[in-house]
Amino acid sequence: MENKKVIINVGRQFASGGRYIAGKLSEEFGCRYCDKEILDMAAQESGFSKAFFKKNDEKKNFFRSLFHMHAPLMSDDNFYDNKFSDEGLFQFQCEAIRKAAEEASCVFIGRCADYVLRDEPCAVSIFLSASMKDRVERTIRRHNVDEPTARKIIAKKDSSRSSFYNYYTGKKWGAAESYDLCLNTSVLGLDESVRFISDFIRTKFK
Repeated sequence: MENKKVIINVGRQFASGGRYIAGKLSEEFGCRYCDKEILDMAAQESGFSKAFFKKNDEKKNFFRSLFHMHAPLMSDDNFYDNKFSDEGLFQFQCEAIRKAAEEASCVFIGRCADYVLRDEPCAVSIFLSASMKDRVERTIRRHNVDEPTARKIIAKKDSSRSSFYNYYTGKKWGAAESYDLCLNTSVLGLDESVRFISDFIRTKFK
């Protein structure tokens, strides 16, 4: 796949190893790694506060927030006067994803990138899951919490991602028909999962 453009969209259950695997795939294929960077790009494109995009990242809040529309750049203290919807914020993210994909090979993490780039011939969409045991252990280590709290964090994160994805795509988060490949990372482990996915991508675009 030398010199061939590739777009890799990674959906993931919380604590399934998604960020680790996405990072390794970006190294393997020489792709730009796009996670929180998409929020920065959306903020720059829109002129709105970067902190506001981060606060509402992969959440469907059904809110109406107030923004001051007279200044070219927005701060967190002047969200008033005019209404702006979370659908509008999503559209800014979509534009940021499309722009990044036009510019170079990319690995996108979440944020409905598989749906946004569904017409891209060079795109491959992957969904990662893992056993609850592995996910709980990772969450305990990452957040320094006990097991019951880890399970609550996992449930909340998965619910948020699912609601966000299902609302904006009309598809079902994590359902096999929504992706090119679904993989349980607990079966092979993270590094072998990277190798498996890399082989899959090379075969797909051979």
